[in-house]
Amino acid sequence: MALSISDVARRHSVFIRQQLEEMERLLQPSSVEDEELVRRAVFSVRNKSVLFERFLPQKDVLFTVVQDVRPAEVTVDFEQQLIICTCPQQNCCRHKLGVILGLYQYLGSVQEWTSKWRAQKNVHLKSLATERSPESWQRMVDEVMQHLLHGAKAIESYSISALLTTTHSKLQRYTPLEREWQPLFKLFMELSVLNKLWSHLNRTDSSINNHYFEVAINSRLETVQTIVSELGAKSRLFATDPFYDAIQDSVRELLFERSGQPQIRFQLYLIIWTDVFNEKNRYEKELFLLEKLRTDSDFPIAISPTLFYVLLRNSEKLDEQLSDLDTQHLHFYMLIAQLASKHYMEGLQSLLKAMLPYLEDFIHHVLAPQHRPSFIKEVNALYSSIAISEQEAVVLYQAFGRYGIQPYADFLLRQERYDEWVALQQLFPSSISYLEARGLKTVVNESPADALPLYHYYALEELRQKSRLNYKQAIRIWKSMKTVAKKAGKMTYWTNYMQTVQKQYKRLRALQEELDKSNLI
Repeated sequence: MALSISDVARRHSVFIRQQLEEMERLLQPSSVEDEELVRRAVFSVRNKSVLFERFLPQKDVLFTVVQDVRPAEVTVDFEQQLIICTCPQQNCCRHKLGVILGLYQYLGSVQEWTSKWRAQKNVHLKSLATERSPESWQRMVDEVMQHLLHGAKAIESYSISALLTTTHSKLQRYTPLEREWQPLFKLFMELSVLNKLWSHLNRTDSSINNHYFEVAINSRLETVQTIVSELGAKSRLFATDPFYDAIQDSVRELLFERSGQPQIRFQLYLIIWTDVFNEKNRYEKELFLLEKLRTDSDFPIAISPTLFYVLLRNSEKLDEQLSDLDTQHLHFYMLIAQLASKHYMEGLQSLLKAMLPYLEDFIHHVLAPQHRPSFIKEVNALYSSIAISEQEAVVLYQAFGRYGIQPYADFLLRQERYDEWVALQQLFPSSISYLEARGLKTVVNESPADALPLYHYYALEELRQKSRLNYKQAIRIWKSMKTVAKKAGKMTYWTNYMQTVQKQYKRLRALQEELDKSNLI
């Protein structure tokens, strides 16, 4: 039966129109490259270079070839709603667009679609890139984002990652050739795109409190961190000052004028202010602006001066700021404390001492259970780097609750309270192999006599299982115990101990056989 493309196109008109709309969204009329792609795709249709070879009705698959410099095979799977091209270009290519336009000509006018698409062009991105000013770079972002965001239409969270990738792939084509400008351009674009996207999400009431959004934004945060590291290795030109001013304004706007996921926004703010800016006058300028700022932001503005008192090493102002904390906001202070741990130990001590009374309530009533172990690990590492009193240690490890057993054990080791460490391990048993990785070797080296009760405890635990395999494990524990007893100078105790064990468990024949083979007695 002859292949009727008009019938195929009419039957799958919804899919064809959807694909054309998606390509229209992905292709930027202000981009020289995208404009060329559309021009060549339209030319292939007019020049009859799109060849519809065969259609499999039972599978709803159309096979086509686009005659190009190198012929490309394009397969349209209507059932799976997929278009596959053999050319190396990812996402939208001129061959896919040519095939879709070749099908669309049976449904509408290709010329009208092309004119409508080109009418969206406001200004060439290339001309904006050559102007090299914060305003022109911002117009580049606005031009690309306006085309991709569909006006007032809400965005599904699962599509945000792809949208960001597409946006940056379009903008990076205009990266300056000079190496000293490249990291600054990338950072400017990252912040401007995030700011524009976040504004759109807030305006359209799009959902951002979900895993998809967090994964997408955290990926961009990692990219920002990489760019910032690269930027720090470059010398700054006088001509770049306006761009740094624009970055300062952009990250402040993102933190205080956007809403949702305030912790992620604050992380970005911290990255910029700790790794990009290091001038005292800039710190003071930002602090002055924050003290005058009035906003309804979901980020607590009262916290932000704390960051700058740390950066400015102003202990007096920092102590005043920390006189009254809010338990709900403790995770923000935690981020500032991590910063202080790298640059300002006096400030770290002030922060941690101020946070201590609020930790227990925050961990058990504010923090989600799945986040508690990682948070406690980070907090414990910070408190381990400062001196705390015995009473403060009790408050700290009590705040950790059941998550604080190992941190408390580490504290006892640092304090050289080996007998208490041993008692704690008996109170919350684990295994000898685990303890050897978590401090038992230290106890054996420093106070071997204190370690003996642990070996005895775990050996008896093996005996209670009453199997030959467990008896063998008990023998291995006793061999280690013998070495420790010898190190402690308690071989007489050891001999009496093993004689007592042999006598007490004389009815366990398998154990007696293992003891005879072990040469422990």
